[in-house]
Formats: sequence, C-alpha cells, structure tokens
Amino acid sequence: MKETLRSLRVETVCEQAMCPNIGECFGRREATFLILGRQCTRMCSFCNVKKGKPLPPDSGEPARVAEAAAKFSLKHVVITSVTRDDLADGGAGIFAETVLRIRKRSPAVKIEILIPDFRLSRDAIMLVVKSCPDIIAHNIETVPSLYDVTRKGADYGRSLRVLRLIRDISPHMKTKSGIMLGMGESAAEVYSVMKDLRSAGCDFLSIGQYLAPSRGHYPVKEYIAPDKFMRYKEEGAKMGFAHIESGPYVRSSYMAGNYL
Repeated sequence: MKETLRSLRVETVCEQAMCPNIGECFGRREATFLILGRQCTRMCSFCNVKKGKPLPPDSGEPARVAEAAAKFSLKHVVITSVTRDDLADGGAGIFAETVLRIRKRSPAVKIEILIPDFRLSRDAIMLVVKSCPDIIAHNIETVPSLYDVTRKGADYGRSLRVLRLIRDISPHMKTKSGIMLGMGESAAEVYSVMKDLRSAGCDFLSIGQYLAPSRGHYPVKEYIAPDKFMRYKEEGAKMGFAHIESGPYVRSSYMAGNYL
C-alpha cells in the first residue's frame, strides 16, 4: 500500500502523524489522505507533522487522491491537511476540489473531511460545505486550559465557532470532532468540552489516548484506563452524540466508516 501511495505521490496522515493504528487500517485497505503538503504553519506541541514554511499547493493533488481512493476501492475516504495559514483560503479550494474529484471518480464512496479552522473564514468554510462531503470534522483536540501550551496559534472558542458555522450554513451536514486524553486535563474539563461540542451541534466524537511522538513533544501526563473511556462514551450518548468511538488507540479517523 505504501508503494502505491508513493507512486501516486499521495501522502497519508497515518504515516506523518505516526498513528498507532496504521497496521490495522492499512490491513483493512483504509487510509486518511493528507493534502496540502507536509509542512504545517501552526506550532502544536503534540503533533508529529513537520512545522515550517510550506510549498505552494499542488493543483494536481486532488486528482491523484481520487485515483488512490478508486485504486484501493475505499468505501469511506477521509481527507485532512496541515494548517495553511499562508494561503488566503487556508487551502479550502484544494479540499473542495478533492471532494469533487473523488465524488466524480467513485460516486458511491462516503467522504469525510477533517479541516483546520481556516481562521474562521466564512468564505472558506462555505467552499468546503458546498462541495458536499458526508461529514465535516474539526478537532477540538484538548481542553481550553491546555491550549496555550499545546495548541499555539489555535483558539478553543474559534474551533467551536467553526462547527457552529458549518451547521448554520448547512443544517443537515454531519459534523464531528475529536479530543485526546492524558495531557493533564480533569474529567470535569472533558465533560465540559463534550457539552460545548453538543451545544455547537456536533454529531460525532472520537476520544483517544494522547501518545507523545518523541521526547521532544509535549509529555504524556496520564494513561487513561479503558473503563474511563467507556464512561465518557456512555455519558456522551446521554448528551446526544449520534456516535462515539472512545478508547486508548482511538484517533479521529479510526473506524471512520462506523459513524454513518
């Protein structure tokens, strides 16, 4: 699978973010495609994706991703990207083109996009919504008290507003978010985030254990017991989430086909 991806010049976040489920997902012929380059303009201290000045967008990338999705006969395609604060539209145009190309090449496939905040640009968010994916995800990642040390350049309130804006633009669009545990948050903070997400109209949620990619990244503060993940899932169901994946190795795109 890696050889095919390289031959198509297509990247996956599975590889770049060192996801612990890569063997399982690649074995099921599932992958989350990473578009808009390898260099991220944000400085999150938990992420393994490289930081720095990105190259210009590749206009041929959407067609290559669509070819890869068709070649692997994927039923549920996830598209995500680095954050591109250097671009006027944050990369929304490439996201939209990728969705349209996949839809044309593989009409029956379910398409999920995991977007950055686009600096809360209504035009950018409108562009990706109008491309009509089946799910639009935007990860909240952690509790607001940890944003200053783990998510430099991001803003908790802004991320919630992204989800609200998607719902305002398209009331029937399914939205999704994800949070990592074990970074020093309290249970009360996690429940508060879950309530905020539901208030923003978020339908789906992933909850997983944070694992530091290296000693140079933000350190793991706690390993969460499996039964605690189950309690969060049960409470989330009571709050009204339509589907939750919660467990130590869960990532935002893990078991993505189960949400619809």
